[in-house]
Amino acid sequence: MNPSPPLTGSFRRTYKTIFQHPISHNLEWRSVYGLLEKLGQLTEEPNGNMTATRNGQTLVLNPPRTKDVAEEDEVMALRHFIEQSEPKPEESGRKEAHFLLVINHHEARIFRSEMQGVLPQQILPHEPDDYFRHAQNSKDFSKGKEKPDPNSFFEPVAKALQTADQILVFGAGTGMSSEMDQFVTWLHHNHPEAAKRIIGSVVIDEHHLTEDQLLAKAREFYAHPRKSLT
Repeated sequence: MNPSPPLTGSFRRTYKTIFQHPISHNLEWRSVYGLLEKLGQLTEEPNGNMTATRNGQTLVLNPPRTKDVAEEDEVMALRHFIEQSEPKPEESGRKEAHFLLVINHHEARIFRSEMQGVLPQQILPHEPDDYFRHAQNSKDFSKGKEKPDPNSFFEPVAKALQTADQILVFGAGTGMSSEMDQFVTWLHHNHPEAAKRIIGSVVIDEHHLTEDQLLAKAREFYAHPRKSLT
């Protein structure tokens, strides 16, 4: 299989928008076509449909009715096509899936590998301007007294981590001021099997680190695992 070319600029922004949660309604078809041409091949059929091919996978795109990708099922079809057509490792044997989760109260970024150049899936709170008020202490949180319910943010994050063999979590702050600590507590309560796959939770100053620097820290951790801070 052909390796994926590195994505920069508008291609990178379009890729992130496709994998954003909640689904974005500002995704232009023109940008999608450009990304699919960058990733693989895009051809126009006599009936007006566009066919994208990449690493043996095919996606048929109907002529757009608007300038934007308007339907959620169209966005999901794009996600599945890109995921299923990703190049597979050539080495024999299955390699453990190392995930990195970088989370704060504005967003969660999920990297499916700690290798440089990978692009994260972005998950946003459903109501980022009115995000849930922090409980006074972790005891209140564990009893479900937080308001409003954080499930609308944390549940999609947990779902995106389902295929991870090991999970490393980065976040800022500690205790109930930290979305990282809140998420880990919530995961232990709601998805204990997934929580067992967390190998570390590390406090970092993410706002002053590039994505490549975050991934470098993740590689260092996976190479020399240390005791989880949770």
